[in-house]
Amino acid sequence: MRNPFGRRGSGAAPTTGTPGAPRTPHRAARAVVAVAAGALPALAFPAPALWWFAYVALVPWLLLLRTAPTARRAGLEGWLGGMGFALAVHQWLMPSLHVFILVVAALLGLLWLPWGWLVRAMLGDGPSGPRAAAAVFVVPSGWLLIELARSWEGLGGPWGLLGASQWQVAPALRLASVGGVWLVSLLVVAVNTAVALLVVSDAAVRMAALVGLVVCALTVGVVWWGVAPPREQGTARIAVVQPGVYDGPGGAERRFARGEELTRELVGQDLDLVVWGESSVGSDLTARPDLAARLTALSRDVDAPVLVNVDARRSDRPGIFKSSVLIGPDGPTGDRYDKMRLVPFGEYIPARPVLGWVTSVGKAANEDRRRGTEPVVMALPAEDGRPALRIGPLVCFESAFPDMSRRLTRDGADVLVAQSATSTFQDSWAPAQHASLAALRAAESGRPMVHATLTGISTAYGPDGSRIGTPLGTDRSASAVYDVPLSRSTTGYVRYGDWPLYVALTVLAVLCAAEGMGALRRPGSELRAPRARTARGSRGRRER
Repeated sequence: MRNPFGRRGSGAAPTTGTPGAPRTPHRAARAVVAVAAGALPALAFPAPALWWFAYVALVPWLLLLRTAPTARRAGLEGWLGGMGFALAVHQWLMPSLHVFILVVAALLGLLWLPWGWLVRAMLGDGPSGPRAAAAVFVVPSGWLLIELARSWEGLGGPWGLLGASQWQVAPALRLASVGGVWLVSLLVVAVNTAVALLVVSDAAVRMAALVGLVVCALTVGVVWWGVAPPREQGTARIAVVQPGVYDGPGGAERRFARGEELTRELVGQDLDLVVWGESSVGSDLTARPDLAARLTALSRDVDAPVLVNVDARRSDRPGIFKSSVLIGPDGPTGDRYDKMRLVPFGEYIPARPVLGWVTSVGKAANEDRRRGTEPVVMALPAEDGRPALRIGPLVCFESAFPDMSRRLTRDGADVLVAQSATSTFQDSWAPAQHASLAALRAAESGRPMVHATLTGISTAYGPDGSRIGTPLGTDRSASAVYDVPLSRSTTGYVRYGDWPLYVALTVLAVLCAAEGMGALRRPGSELRAPRARTARGSRGRRER
């Protein structure tokens, strides 16, 4: 019986020294190309924001891995490409981590090492049509598991998930409402895989690749026409206050004073909520009743609660916390959320006894921040017969985690609010990338999201992920008011969660089962160790 995943001859690049065969590129040249190819997808994210480029950005890397002379080499080039990707999407960290960013990138790059093996196994050595069709599902599944591993906070969190590059593409946002950013990443990598097959293969494989592209297009079409956007039910009038950069001695007090000034300009705007950015208050309000009184007076003046963020040592608990605190016209309401997921090296140093030396070469945290224990949904006062507006606060980096906004939505949040500060990275791509994440979280949850920062970019998105009004850029010290559409619709992602991840796991499990049953295991298969294959081939020649 013919193997359904059988190969149709060898299309892989011959190794150097094969009689009559062209020489492969020098190993050093291939290594440089691998790093550069891995970095290409970063151009799809803000600030370049070439969203369309995401659908072909992986093709050079895929073609390089496909022609790797051995599985070991494919793994190495997967690692090098992963290093390039990690460096490119985290390049804004260089001023803080300096040379240590190379160590971080090298460690993260290891996640792509098995992906290099997988790509070569599925695309290399002249794949048949059925195998090419399988590759359109298998290769994206492998990529998605890398994104899942990277989403662990200890590895830096889900920054630079490939699907997040599509934050301003309406059909992609609709996909996110069904399967989160994970489903968008699957689609993007599937298109890249199909395009790579179109470039290198024969007619049967090209037909399989075209079928894969059609399936991707049909998936988008079915979701676009079959899944209704969130139904809007009323609006909330929310203001953000962005004081701008205030560094140096006395910066916290001057920033607070500027926040007061901007908030008073909002008097008479009929607001439901005023949001200040991350670390907008530099002292514990219990220890500084004068600051609490000033904020209370502001809430009374604008006739709306003020959500501030306190970055200070607590008087009632040991350690420094970053906390969202709601202030009403009668003072702090008692609603408080302590940040749960901290930025590695920025807010704590993993394994500080071992890695504490990082503080001497960069701007890593000198003292670890303390973690909160649970998410909090805060209820604003009901007015004019309207039910209380419920807000779900997130602090900075937490807006990158799909599961956190999903949890807040399931807990009853009507509006998601992210309080952020990126002044350290003011002149990099970081502020734009960070602000774009709110679009994905809004689309996934079917809830509007407000992104308020100290120094920009502050913005807001509707429940379908579309931008509301004009954002405040990094050159602004100003306030802005957004009329935010509300919705009580339940998205597929909120209802079913991270199901694309389970699909990816299933696809790879089926692949492993097929290999175990011999469907993929055969003489000459690159899934075997190269040394064993060479020995087997040599023995066969001796026997003949």
